[in-house]
Amino acid sequence: MQSRSFASLLASGDRRSIGRSNEVAAAVLRQPDSFPELLRCMWSDDPVLRMRAADAVEKISVSRPKLLQPYRAELMGLAEEASQQELRWHLALMIPRLQLAAADRRRAMETLRRYLDDRSSIVRTCAIQGLTELSRGNRAMEAEMVELLEHFCATGTAAMKARSRKLLRELRQVKGSLG
Repeated sequence: MQSRSFASLLASGDRRSIGRSNEVAAAVLRQPDSFPELLRCMWSDDPVLRMRAADAVEKISVSRPKLLQPYRAELMGLAEEASQQELRWHLALMIPRLQLAAADRRRAMETLRRYLDDRSSIVRTCAIQGLTELSRGNRAMEAEMVELLEHFCATGTAAMKARSRKLLRELRQVKGSLG
């Protein structure tokens, strides 16, 4: 794995495939010092490379979210500028894993709210997830999310409805245990 760059492992091929992103994610988890090389691929001109790099980075961030933190500003900027749907849906899940100050949290929420207008149901569904994660621990934001989730339970695509129902149950469970 180390003899070839992540870019060469992830580039080319069918856009409907994640290619070798699982293999790359596993390699970075074994050698976290290689994370910056992978992360740079998310800014590539090649949409397949961007997509697969985002997939690998998002998978890594599930178990090692701290790897994202030094790149908080760059990731927030990329989330605001990204138009590629695959990049957006991965960023919608990654951004809430960052430690954010209040102003950055609001900025992230504004970005993910814009994702709710994306033509991709996957982007919208991931944005719902991301917004809910960003709202956790803030009663006012959680209350807004309950309203939004109820709206999507009634009007969203099948995936959006299912995710919204799940997130509503979670939010109500937490609220019930606190109150």
